[in-house]
This record gives sequence, structure tokens and C-alpha cells, in this order.
Amino acid sequence: MYGLAMHRTAAFFVLALAAAPLAAAEPPRAEVLVLGVYHMANPGRDVFNTQADDVLAPKRQQEIAQLMEVLKRFHPTKIALEADVWSQRIPKQYADYLEGKYTLTRNEDDQIAYRLAKELGHKAVYPVDVDGEFPWQRLVNYAKGSGRAKEIDALMAEIGAMVKAQNEYLASHTVLEMLLYMNADAKVGEDVGYYYREAQLGEPGDWAGADLVADWFRRNVRIYSNVMRLVDSPNDRILVIFGAGHLGWLRHDFASNPNVRLRKLAEFAGR
Repeated sequence: MYGLAMHRTAAFFVLALAAAPLAAAEPPRAEVLVLGVYHMANPGRDVFNTQADDVLAPKRQQEIAQLMEVLKRFHPTKIALEADVWSQRIPKQYADYLEGKYTLTRNEDDQIAYRLAKELGHKAVYPVDVDGEFPWQRLVNYAKGSGRAKEIDALMAEIGAMVKAQNEYLASHTVLEMLLYMNADAKVGEDVGYYYREAQLGEPGDWAGADLVADWFRRNVRIYSNVMRLVDSPNDRILVIFGAGHLGWLRHDFASNPNVRLRKLAEFAGR
């Protein structure tokens, strides 16, 4: 009787499982890979800028080709880059490049975005940047006027040491290795942390640090909005190429959208 009861119980579970509806497949979502880069032409745009060597040197060009193969594994359908969203220069430059009338410069827009887009057969690249306020001098003035200059000096010294470490890393590693280093979760978190530490500098009535970070957030969320306008279907895969100072902020924006799947460089570099 015991064996018969066990048999009937097992049969019941088999029938129940067979009758249960299959779990609904996850609907497709647009994918976004935010690639944080150093400024290869080293224009000195921000405090996180790495002192780049000559990316046009034969060794670095081979490394750029290696990077291209890794990024192709993401299969981007569109490539967005750090240039003004209203730019007329970018569309013309890229069109000239496709026609053989433009020679790539050291800029990362050229070396990564233009080059990859052409190899993938894209007819266009997409500028998505927007300028914004970054009231640094107000923060410095507040720190000096409130007797907190040592705090901002110490923070800037830390940032200087971080940039020095990046310079040394780049000197002894490939472009891909450098970007993996800059795009690693721990490094991205550290970089965002500098901004939040700046936000501590202020007081009621003069939120100098908080306002600076709020302005930085606003710029990045506007960039996010510009990128989302490129999404035409859940099958889109958008590669977004920006200076690494934007990386953590943009990652947060895209990861917070349930209709988007955030991807990271490391996912495609180990195959």
C-alpha cells in the first residue's frame, strides 16, 4: 500500500508539472553598452583625463584593431559618441570618412566610433552629448571661504594620484587592457565616489558641492535621454562611447530603466 501511494503521489506531481504553464520568456529589451574611455587626443577636458601616448603609433593601432574585434561581439546597431547632439561636424566628418576624404585623427571618436561604425557597415554615427554647468570655481571659493580648503586640496591630491596611476597603467598595457581597467566595477564606483565627496562641501544656503554634483547629474541624464531617442526597437544594441568621468552616471541611468539591458565591456573581452 505504501509503495502504491508513493507511485500515485509521484504520478500526481508529474501530471501537475505537465499541466503547469511554461514560464513566460523574458521579452526582448534594447541593450546599451557604455564604454568609458580616456581622451586619446588628451584635450584636458576633465580632471579624470589620462595622459595619452600616440594612439597612431603602429603598436597602438594594432591594439585598436584588437579592441574593434571585442566591441563587434556586442553587435552594435548604433554607435553614440561624446559630441554635441546638434553637431553638424560629426555627420559630415563620418560621411567624408566613408568616402575616403577624411583621415582619422587621434580622437577616440575617430579611432573607436568612426572606425567601428565603418567596419560594421553603419551609415551614420550619433552625437548625443549636451553641455552643462560645472561650477567648480564656486566650490573652490566656498571651501576657501569656509575654512575647508584643506579638504578640497586633499581630494584633488587623491584625484591626481589616481590619474598618475592610470598613466602608468596605460604605459605598460594595451588599449583594451586599459579600458577594461577603467570600466571595472570597482574603478567606476571609486570615480563616482569622488563626486559624492565633493557634494559634502556646503552648508544650508550654500550647497556648493551638492549643486555641482546635481548639475553633473543633470548633464548625464540629458545624455541618457538623447541616447534613448535612438532606440527604435527592443532589438537595438547601442554602443555609447564617453569619457570615463561619465561612466558610472550613465550606467546608473540605463540600469534604472527596466526596458533596457545594461551591458559591460568585460562581458565581451574574455571570449
